[in-house]
Amino acid sequence: STQSTWGEKVVIAYEPVWAIGTGRTATPEQAQEVHKGIRQWLSENVAKPVADSVRIVYGGSANEKNAADLYAQPDINGFLVGGASLKPTFVDILQACNRSK
Repeated sequence: STQSTWGEKVVIAYEPVWAIGTGRTATPEQAQEVHKGIRQWLSENVAKPVADSVRIVYGGSANEKNAADLYAQPDINGFLVGGASLKPTFVDILQACNRSK
């Protein structure tokens, strides 16, 4: 795909290796730092318009308790939700994101 369509077609998911399968979540500040770094790398190595348009989602045990604080970070564009998507509280994650930005 061309760079002009990256924002429509590319989504990058980040999950800390230490969070995989543990139920542990990065703090909003930790997650933001990495997301910002990914966006900076895209700006320097691909193109700034790509960095500005690509969605970068967080995948480290997002749940109804931490979703709003994580999503409030400027470089976190959503979540890759695992087991929490099977729970009734999944709707709370969606609502938190709807209120945050």
